[in-house]
Amino acid sequence: MPVAVVKLGSSVVAEDSGALRLAVVARVCEEVALLHEAGVDVVVVPSGAIARGMHVLGLPVRPRAIEELQAASAVGQGRLYRTYDEYLRERGVQSAQVLLTFFDMSARTHYLNARRTLRKLLDWRIVPVINENDTTTTDEISFGDNDFLAAQVAILVDASLLLLLTSTAGLYTADPRSDPSARLVETVEDPAELARFAISAATSALGAGGMRSKVVAAEMATAAGIPAVIGSGFEPGLLGRAWHGGRGAAGGGAATGRPEAVGTRFAPQPTRQPSFKLWLKYAKPSQGTVVVDDGAAHALRDGGTSLLPVGIVSVEGAFEAGDAVEVRARADAVGKGISNYSAAELRRVMGLKSAEVREVLPRATDEAVHRDYFVLA
Repeated sequence: MPVAVVKLGSSVVAEDSGALRLAVVARVCEEVALLHEAGVDVVVVPSGAIARGMHVLGLPVRPRAIEELQAASAVGQGRLYRTYDEYLRERGVQSAQVLLTFFDMSARTHYLNARRTLRKLLDWRIVPVINENDTTTTDEISFGDNDFLAAQVAILVDASLLLLLTSTAGLYTADPRSDPSARLVETVEDPAELARFAISAATSALGAGGMRSKVVAAEMATAAGIPAVIGSGFEPGLLGRAWHGGRGAAGGGAATGRPEAVGTRFAPQPTRQPSFKLWLKYAKPSQGTVVVDDGAAHALRDGGTSLLPVGIVSVEGAFEAGDAVEVRARADAVGKGISNYSAAELRRVMGLKSAEVREVLPRATDEAVHRDYFVLA
């Protein structure tokens, strides 16, 4: 069954004071219920837990200290989910709260287990309401106002559409708040087009992502073959129009005729990357850097080969076998991969041919990074 992932930004669901925009949340839940009734599985990724906690606690501005952000989230998280749950149940839709952390995305076994759980909920026709477990995470407080989380969830459930709802009509050629000549970008066919636009990283009083975060999330989804739409959460009926028009010819849906223009549509990329490599590229944090010579860089970029110790010229950081490492050639990024060696082991064998490596480390594999566990930058 086709799946839509709907992410709501903090500026959509809450006033600057942190008070929920209940009319907006109720309308979005009604549109979710209509899609659900039409046979579309929906996953909701709402921001606003910290904003909700701020309002309850009477905090005048968004906290900066990590423990204050986490405490505010602890106060607001349950209240935020209860609002969505009540509105969805009023419309005959069962929901489930799912809390994830960056670790759940970066640890492969957790990642796969999260995917199985979400798919089972969708099999049962339950709407997962997903947020980051801000209260216990030891990484940055959010994935980027949940934009990164929403993109990862879209990849996890093999979504047909990622819809990112924000306070503007979509992506503009420049920041419309400061440039009156800025115009809405209706379609992005190739991520290379984005270099022409002045994409703001500015956030609202409550948010943490900004338009740049949403664009990166859209790029992630399209690399997985999933179309994405950035649109206004204040526009009634946008969910339905984005579903029927935003997917174009992709995504396992039944869109017919010419797609209706709604927000900014990011077209899925023609070459779809495997989910493992998307996970490696975007979710698995790097623990160190391996610097390679020009010959190894060329072989990795153009030959699709594995990285051998002989091509390594230096090793930076402390990491263990199985950790992700950045691969660089001088100042240029080459890619990212899973190391078969620890940093200490690589320092002992870098620059050596395979036969020489086995003399130093008899049980070592030939590849420092196997091509199946490497993704280009």
